[in-house]
Amino acid sequence: VKAQNLKNAVIVPVGAKGGFVLKAPPEDRQELREEVEDCYRTFVRRLLDVTDNIVGDEVVPPNRVVRYDGDDPYLVVAADKGTATFSDTANALSAEYGFWLGDAFASGGSVGYDHKTMGITARGAWESVKHHFREMGLDVGTQEFTCVGIGDMSGDVFGNAMLLSEHIRLVAAFDHRHIFLDPQPDPARSFAQRRRLFELPRSSWDDYDPEVISEGGGVWLRTAKSITLSDQGRHALDVEAETLTPDELIQAILRAPVDLLFNGGIGTFVKAHDETHADVGDKMTDRVRIDASELRAKVVGEGGNLGFTQPGRVEYALAGGRINTDAIDNSAGVDTSDHEVNIKILLDGLVADGELTRKQRNALLVEMTDEVAALVLRSNDEQNRALSRSLVHAHAMSDVLRRYLRHLDESGDLSRELEYLPDDETLVERRNDGVGLVRPEFAIILAATKTALYGKLLNSDVCEDPWLSRTLETYFPSILQERYPEEIRAHRLSREIIATRVANQVVNQAGTTFLFRIAEETGASAADIVRAHTVASAVFGLADLQAAVRDLDHRVPAATQTLMVVEGRRLVERGSRWLLRNRPRPLDISASTEFFGAGVAIVADLLPGPMHGADRRSRDQTSGTLVEAGVPVALAERVANLPALYAALDLVATADAVDEDVTVVTRAYLTLAQRLHLDWLRQQIVALPRDTRWQALARDAMRDDFDAQHRMLTAEVLRATDRGAEAQERVDGWLRRNAAQVRRCERMLAEIEAITSSDLAVLSVGVREIRNLVDVTV
Repeated sequence: VKAQNLKNAVIVPVGAKGGFVLKAPPEDRQELREEVEDCYRTFVRRLLDVTDNIVGDEVVPPNRVVRYDGDDPYLVVAADKGTATFSDTANALSAEYGFWLGDAFASGGSVGYDHKTMGITARGAWESVKHHFREMGLDVGTQEFTCVGIGDMSGDVFGNAMLLSEHIRLVAAFDHRHIFLDPQPDPARSFAQRRRLFELPRSSWDDYDPEVISEGGGVWLRTAKSITLSDQGRHALDVEAETLTPDELIQAILRAPVDLLFNGGIGTFVKAHDETHADVGDKMTDRVRIDASELRAKVVGEGGNLGFTQPGRVEYALAGGRINTDAIDNSAGVDTSDHEVNIKILLDGLVADGELTRKQRNALLVEMTDEVAALVLRSNDEQNRALSRSLVHAHAMSDVLRRYLRHLDESGDLSRELEYLPDDETLVERRNDGVGLVRPEFAIILAATKTALYGKLLNSDVCEDPWLSRTLETYFPSILQERYPEEIRAHRLSREIIATRVANQVVNQAGTTFLFRIAEETGASAADIVRAHTVASAVFGLADLQAAVRDLDHRVPAATQTLMVVEGRRLVERGSRWLLRNRPRPLDISASTEFFGAGVAIVADLLPGPMHGADRRSRDQTSGTLVEAGVPVALAERVANLPALYAALDLVATADAVDEDVTVVTRAYLTLAQRLHLDWLRQQIVALPRDTRWQALARDAMRDDFDAQHRMLTAEVLRATDRGAEAQERVDGWLRRNAAQVRRCERMLAEIEAITSSDLAVLSVGVREIRNLVDVTV
């Protein structure tokens, strides 16, 4: 259930787990299947009996039902263990009841997206695998790597996953029937065998051609009393014993020193060292389960659910292992179902209006399969990148994270105890040890943050903003965007889709604590913060920057890519804060983007030309470091210019206030910074400690005050000088006319610069001197 709650962050409905138990299951296999399907019909009928329906445009409550909540006609069911082939059965019941969703009620049926055929769950998990290895400098699409796995080639997730790279060296695997061992696999020949088994109906590891297995390998039944290992097998698994029981061999496979452990099976195989088997609650795997501290695989991919306990994941990650959570890795299945349902709702409206036939609708669904998959996989990729960005400042932001976890717990958005998130004492201990939260923990927080934001957006009017309707359009495949734009905008679940997509975009881009911190600092609502972030992202071109950085995959180190995007994220965060403090709320997203967009672009084109002093040196150093790492010069310079680009908002606003061209304002602003050493003063303010909340608030307040004084000084200089002269001449003329005040300011700043370590009190004197210049200007 917890995994489902986390997956809800990327889909429209609030998903839940449901099921039923057969009290007297038949022993005959065919009779058992018929009994299960009959019970499933009863189960689904009862769900429909208490669910609202839509007839025409009216919500119709079910007969003889007393409702204690409001209208809620949205109910869909998805394939799961034991019911994976029952979608058509559920859809037949939907038709029988006249349920408004029709065959969108149960995704993945005969007229829907077959997850195994698409391989979508495996492909989604493989995005995580690729990301982990990319951070290690390895491309799984072109370089060989060793792997052990849980599952067999007849399974959807494991079977599809093991065909996603021809460079997999699958050393060992097991399922509920067999154990497979290939100590020195030939990548090409073993890939061909895995494909043959995948295409062979009801295959098992026993169908693997023994001629392809390397010397010392084999396939054994799990019911065998004992298994004698060859020297090659013992070397591959790094075990000393010559004879093992099947359970002991499975444990040896789980402990194998390989690059990847991929789970595509059923069961919980890894726990934390301080958990008991009873704590895990999966008796079927008690005999083979190991502790996370025993794992030697470098990367874990969780294609299956519940392969690890959450404490097990955390223990493995704290030891340096690369792992997310099952909810992150295998979310592509529910995401695909979500797209199918919403696409069918759209198309069924067209069928009802006579604009499409049922046959045309079905053909269109097939035509869009690849693009639906691409949309889903992009979500998996973005979540992985978001988690990596969260880790960059995990230790430095430990105080903020501690406060944020308390906030989530107190607001009911997350239970630290149930989600095995560290308490305050543990977080302090980790900080003292130089350790922060790890990926599996951030995965929980990421999902909880998205879910909480979704609810706040849905209860606001931000989903009606015309600008954000673009997120609704791009949720759908391009062919639907082109043919049916009006119908998309009128989609029955348009607000829910917008809220889901915006919540995902903002949290993925800005990070898990962004909204919490900005709300603390400004008192703004979630909707207002989202508006500001949307404007700042648009005017600073964050999406384009992220796309350009993504194109560098496997060309530059992944850590360099992450830091480049973090630099863009920092700029957008500061821009969001500026907009909330300097513009009236609620922001008109379209108007604000138009007002600032052109001017910010002009400033970006000017840089780094007018930059001087410390800012220019810092900028050139950043650019040089990125180029050395392999980043193209143009992109390296763009990223290096980002810190200076923050001032563009001030510059555009100032240009509007004094009725001057933004180019003139920019040159005057930067000339003042160079003449008065303001760039150095600003860098000292930015370098102030922010270990605690109060330090961070004090630093931000001083930085905002400094920026405001710099902006006002620029405006006063331009108002007091001749428009016909060059910007530098106007600044120099103003400095001469105000020489006495300028000399006092320069002396004070020189004294501050001579101090070895500047603190808040010292720097506040420097900001006051700038304010004095504004007050006495002539």
